[in-house]
Formats: sequence, structure tokens, C-alpha cells
Amino acid sequence: MLHTFLISLAVLALLSIVLEEVTHINKAKTTLFLGCIAWITLFMASGSPENSKLVGEELNENLLEIATLWLFLMSTMTFVAYLNAKGMIQVLVQKIFPQQVSVRMLMLQVGMFSLVLSTFCDNVTATLVSLGLLTTFNLDNQMRRRMAVLIIFAVNSGGVALITGDVTTLMIFLAGKVHISELLILFIPAGISVGLLAVLFSLKAEGRVSTTPVEQNYNTVDIVIGCIFFATIILTMVLNVLFGIPPVLTFLFGLSVMFLVGRTSKSNKEEVQVLEYIRQVEFDTLLFFLGILLLVGMLKEIGTLNLLTDVYGMYNPSISNFFTGVGSALLDNVPLTAALLKADPVLTTAQWLSLTYAVGVGGSLLIIGSASGIIAMSKVEELTFVSYLKYVPALLLCYCIGYGLTLFLANNIHG
Repeated sequence: MLHTFLISLAVLALLSIVLEEVTHINKAKTTLFLGCIAWITLFMASGSPENSKLVGEELNENLLEIATLWLFLMSTMTFVAYLNAKGMIQVLVQKIFPQQVSVRMLMLQVGMFSLVLSTFCDNVTATLVSLGLLTTFNLDNQMRRRMAVLIIFAVNSGGVALITGDVTTLMIFLAGKVHISELLILFIPAGISVGLLAVLFSLKAEGRVSTTPVEQNYNTVDIVIGCIFFATIILTMVLNVLFGIPPVLTFLFGLSVMFLVGRTSKSNKEEVQVLEYIRQVEFDTLLFFLGILLLVGMLKEIGTLNLLTDVYGMYNPSISNFFTGVGSALLDNVPLTAALLKADPVLTTAQWLSLTYAVGVGGSLLIIGSASGIIAMSKVEELTFVSYLKYVPALLLCYCIGYGLTLFLANNIHG
């Protein structure tokens, strides 16, 4: 009875996201409310001080994960908010992309840019920077929505090919299931599937678009802060691989350097303005993450994720991996991957690679299935849960092709 009630809360949260346009109630408020109710219920139903203490320990573990994500998001969003306000991202785009380009070519360029960027830096940063591209081009609502969907798929696809790009890839690597040289093969199916989606989205696209001219009003300190952001991304990868330093710590360090540079290079008034960019962070997005992760943590606590692991073992791993990827569109792929690694199924290298691709890219099938999708939904007005559903057939096709290519290449190269 308790489990049924708790699972129903998770379903209600999903419905509140789907029906946001009908109810006009912010999804951050409903998910946070239901997430808190779920944990309060767990405490009230614990029955004894000992059980209550165990629930408390699980909640603390869940909150630690959430706090880590919150601080990481806050750091990256502050950097991006500053650089965007100074026009630095737009200027960079104008340097990389031509001033006038056909919509079809732009679609392909944006997809490949997001794919490559997300291979070398985390999905959050890659999504924020890639979405910054959309503000520099004069696009209509439908095209902006399509490009946002493409960015979500491309960012999630690029993240599977290197341990710096996706948390689940890093988890599978650290568990000793795959090597970096083996992961690189995933870049081929990822690139092909993203290219295919870009082509599908641009079939009926006509005309050319131009970049919005940006007044170059930045100064030396803005360039320095841009370099700090880039150096922070590189250091995040290097320090994590060499010393196991958590990415959030490196990004907080980079943020502190940004504030110190702002203090030493500007007047007191201007220094306060640098700090004020924290206020421009989308806290609705952070609260939405908080609610979602509280609910996922609750599902983990009551054993629902373990149940999924049991179902996984009932079928051929190649089939199970495919549907695990589809399932990650509804459930957070990190606890899903953690549950599978804990179960330690006996898989070949090819099957581990297919699982890596599936849990990384499968979250793209629904907008709430990945951090990239949630951020895009909060940043792009035209993009909602319902409007995203019309793109699911194309996304599913590209996911299937990418997964099939992964199996084919992995079986032929790694057996």
C-alpha cells in the first residue's frame, strides 16, 4: 500500500509536467511539493527510530547528490550568464559560423558543434553554450524548437564517447567494464545518428538565416573571464582523470577565480555587478531538478530501481540494454546505471558499450529524460513537454539506428 502511494506520487509528478500548459502551475513547484511529500511519508511510515535513522541516512545521501548537482549547475550557469550578457558567446559564434547560412546547413552545423562540445565537457555546459547559439540567429519559433531538440539529442549523444562527457559513461568506465580506447568507437554511431536527425529536421526547411549583429562592448577582463571558463572546463577533465577531483570542486574554484578577477580588475560597484550574475541563474531549473531527484531517490529507496534490475536479467542483454535506454527517458540514468552496475551482470565488451550508448542517448526520447532536456525546456520558451512529443518518432528512429550501429561495430571490433 505504501509503495503504491509513493509510486503514484511519482506518476502525479510526471502528469504535472505533462499538463503544465493546461494547469498553468510551474512544474518546479509541483515536483518539489510531491518530492517532499514522498520523503515525509517515508519518515512517517518508518515505524521505529532505527528505521527512521536509515531513511534519514538515505535522504542525506540523496541530498548530497542534489547539492553537488546544484552547485555545479550554479557555477556553470553563472559563467554562461556573464559571458552571454557581455555578448561573448554571440561574438564567438560569429567567428565560428558564417554570418549568412542556409537553414539546412545551420541545422547540421549546430548538431555537430553540440556533439563535439559535449564530448569534451559536461552535458550541462554543452547545453547552455549550444542554446546560446540560437539567440544569435534570426529563427522562427518552429525552427528554434527543432534546433533545441537537435541540441538535446546531440549533447546526449556526444557525451557517451568519452568519460568527460557523461556521468554514466564515467561510472561504467570506473567499474572497469570498458576502456577509453573502446569508448571512442561510440563517436561513430553518435555522429551518424545526430547527422541523420539534422537531415530529417531540415527536410522542409527553406531559406537562409543571418546572425544578429552584436555590439562588441566587452573589455579585457571579459576576455580573461572567458579564458577562465575555458580553462575551468579543461581542468575539470584533467583533474578528474588524474586525481579523481569531483567536477563540482573544480568549477567552484573557477567561479571563485572569476570573482577574484572581477574584484581586482574593477571598481567596487562593478565588482558587485559581477557577483550579481548569480541572480541571473534560472533557479526554477534548479528547483525542478531538486524535485525530480527527490522523487528518483525515493524510488531507489523503496526498491523500484532494483525491480527494474531484476527485469533486466530476464532477457537477452542486447534487448535489455535497448529498453534500459528507453527507460532512462523516464527515470534518471545515473541511479539506473548504478543499480545495474551493483547487480554486476555478465556482459561482453560489445554489450557494455551498447549499454553505455543506450543510457546516455535514451534520455533524449523525452524532454524530462536528461539534464540537457530539462535545461532546454527552461531556456527555450517554445519547447514544452507536449511540443517535444511530436519529435519522438524521429528521435526514436535515430536512437534505434545509433544503437544498431553500436552493436554492429562493437561486435565486429571487440567481439
